[in-house]
Amino acid sequence: MNGAPPSPRRASLDRRMCVAANRWGARRAIGIFFGAISRLGDGVFWYSLMTVIALVGGWHGVAVAVQMAVTGLTALMLYRVLKRWTRRPRPFRTCPGVIAHVPPLDEFSFPSGHTLQAVAFTVVAVAHYPILAPFLIGFAALIGASRVVLGLHYPSDVLAATVIGAGLGSLSLWAERVLV
Repeated sequence: MNGAPPSPRRASLDRRMCVAANRWGARRAIGIFFGAISRLGDGVFWYSLMTVIALVGGWHGVAVAVQMAVTGLTALMLYRVLKRWTRRPRPFRTCPGVIAHVPPLDEFSFPSGHTLQAVAFTVVAVAHYPILAPFLIGFAALIGASRVVLGLHYPSDVLAATVIGAGLGSLSLWAERVLV
C-alpha cells in the first residue's frame, strides 16, 4: 500500500479481527447468511431499490433514483482508482488462517467496494426517505461485516469504505442543494 504503513499494533489488531471474523464465518449457517448478504450487495438490492423508488415516488422518486445512480457511479470510479493505487492484497492471500468463503470480484482489498456503495446509497436514500433508515443502515452494516466474515477484506478496508461512502453520499446531498 502506498503511503506510510500502518503501525504494527494496528496491523496486528486488523489481522486478528479478520481471522476471528473469518473463523466465525466458517460455520455453515453463518457463511450462507453472509454469502447471501454479500451477493445482494453486489448491486441487485440497490438497483431494485432505485427502481422501486423511481416507480412509487413520482418525479421526486425518479430524481432520488438518478441521484443514487450518479453517486454510485462516482463511488465506483473512486473505488477503482483507490484499488489500483493501494494494491493491498486480500486477507485470504496474506493472512494465515483466513480463507475466502466466496470468490472475490477483483484482486485487491482496499477499500471494500461493496461497503462503499452500500453506505453511499444509504446516505442518499435515507436523506430523502428517513423511514428506510433502520432497514438500510442495518443492511449496509451487514454488507460491511460480510466482507470481513467471508475473508475478502480487513476490518480497516470496511471502515475506510464506510468513511468514503458517507463522504460521497453527503457530497451528493450537498451538490443537490447547491445545484437545485
